[in-house]
Amino acid sequence: MRRQLRSRRAPSFPYSYRYRLDDQDELNQNYLADEEEEAEEEARVMVVPKSEEEEEEKEKKEEEEGQGQPTGNAWWQKLQIMSEYLWDPERRVFLARTGQSWRVMIRPFAHSLNFNFNVSEPDTWQHYVISLNGFLQGYNDSLQEEMNVDCPPGQYFIQDGDEDEDKKACQFKRSFLKNCSGLEDPTFGYSTGQPCILLKMNRIVGFRPELGDPVKVSCKVQRGDENDIRSIRYYPESASFDLRYYPYYGKLTHVNYTSPLVAMHFTDVVKNQAVPVQCQLKGKGIINDVINDRFVGRVIFTLNIET
Repeated sequence: MRRQLRSRRAPSFPYSYRYRLDDQDELNQNYLADEEEEAEEEARVMVVPKSEEEEEEKEKKEEEEGQGQPTGNAWWQKLQIMSEYLWDPERRVFLARTGQSWRVMIRPFAHSLNFNFNVSEPDTWQHYVISLNGFLQGYNDSLQEEMNVDCPPGQYFIQDGDEDEDKKACQFKRSFLKNCSGLEDPTFGYSTGQPCILLKMNRIVGFRPELGDPVKVSCKVQRGDENDIRSIRYYPESASFDLRYYPYYGKLTHVNYTSPLVAMHFTDVVKNQAVPVQCQLKGKGIINDVINDRFVGRVIFTLNIET
């Protein structure tokens, strides 16, 4: 029997070293918070409030139509409204969100998304290593092998059965990240001026990448000389979120679900100057160029590696 990684009622996380930011952080607005807040967002169903006159008119109409009918009829109608909010097949949106709402988070945590460190001074980059190690505890190979199943890549992992039935989750092992796993290089490249940064998309219940094409990650210099970044390696090598991790069934039944990651290994970046970097999601229906929001379908940060 598979042991659950997280409790249904109170999701917990095995790693203890965590930084938390929310959308109100004055230094880092719109930075996606960690998984506890994300899970709460998945379950939150919002209905636009009606005016008092509309509510009274609706209640009166329900009383007239509901005489002699079960009292649960009105609740059934509300459940239908909630269901349409979760997934509207006509508009093809989840939780009232479309591809415009795909947001990302990155690790390690960096103040104001500025990665500033000196290669020869471990005190300036050690906190990045601690942050990454803490974040990846739930991805340890032994834990993933115990909790989750080995799924074939390149295809959706669709699970039939009752909606409240526990769903299996596909393994995403720490070792998939290779040079950015912290296993081969415990400093994640920071000791050599070749930092690793991990990227994760927020979760949307029921989402499947359109046309069966995985969502990919692509990074480049956000502004300035494009040669300031001469080499980036991605792990997994496809730089994509494999289809086997979709659809996601929600925190109540997909209790062991582990979000897939893409690691960006900046192996050759110009030193001793600030380099603005933009990493975008690429895929059908993904919008990544909203001018007034740099966290929709992308993330922008700065690398300043001193020697």
